[in-house]
Amino acid sequence: MTEFTRSAFLSAAKHFVEKDLEVSMAGRVFMITGANSGIGRATAMAIAKRGGTVHMVCRNKDKAEEARADIVKESGNKEIYVHILDLSETRKVWEFAEAFKRKYKALNVLINNAGCIMSERDVNAEGLEKSFASNVMGVYILTRGLIPLLEKSAEPRVITVSSGGMLVQKLRTGNLQTEIGRYDGTMVYAQHKRQQVVMTEQWAKTHSNVHFSVMHPGWVDTPAVANAMPDFHQSMKDSMRTPEQGADTAVWLAISEAAATKPSGSFFQDRRMVSAHLPLAWTHSSQLEQQKFMSVMEDLAKTFHCQSDGNLM
Repeated sequence: MTEFTRSAFLSAAKHFVEKDLEVSMAGRVFMITGANSGIGRATAMAIAKRGGTVHMVCRNKDKAEEARADIVKESGNKEIYVHILDLSETRKVWEFAEAFKRKYKALNVLINNAGCIMSERDVNAEGLEKSFASNVMGVYILTRGLIPLLEKSAEPRVITVSSGGMLVQKLRTGNLQTEIGRYDGTMVYAQHKRQQVVMTEQWAKTHSNVHFSVMHPGWVDTPAVANAMPDFHQSMKDSMRTPEQGADTAVWLAISEAAATKPSGSFFQDRRMVSAHLPLAWTHSSQLEQQKFMSVMEDLAKTFHCQSDGNLM
């Protein structure tokens, strides 16, 4: 677990190839969820500084506009756009994806960064458990909805920000809404992060012309971690990574040529491909279990898909 600290990042960074990030992203289009703070904001800033067009997908309008102003000011890049969307509002995620495809001609990179940890079980308007709706169903629908646009764009990539917590979780194909048993928000979040890894691996098999990857940012000092896990944050804050250090691998996966040479569907930490399971772990699931999970997700997603003419926020 010491691999997830700030000192581990600094140690790994000694072996980074700096020219990997010395690239212009002018003309390439990026979408980043949860882009107004923490890892998402640091990722948006890094891409904006390299000339990329950035679509910030955020829940809070005031915080998003404030972050956008800071990014434009610091990067000198005005091609930064804010879209207001709560990923836990399942039907609205479909509507957003459909509207985005109608309005924009290209999307080169999607970065699924937004996530939430709930302290107690709650449901959204559609009756889905809120953290599942945001962390899993929202990511599934947004990615699935935007794949046709990604496939029409040059060198498309999808990066999902996971968490080391998933290393202690085996994929669940049942009780996805955590209706059975005690609700432990941190463990529920960790299961969602395992589910994101499985989705990435499966998408890589079915969409060979898009490069998929999933990454662990390490333990990062962000407002979300401080709010959701105050005791952990208090005890670990001196050894936690900065948002920029946490974002480094996501940025590398999004913009470097080196990342595109790695196998699609892989799991990364500190710019290295690593196993998505601990040694001798019991967390492996069968291909059948993974396909069952994807089938459940697809069936559930379809129930919320309405051919809306909703306007893009």
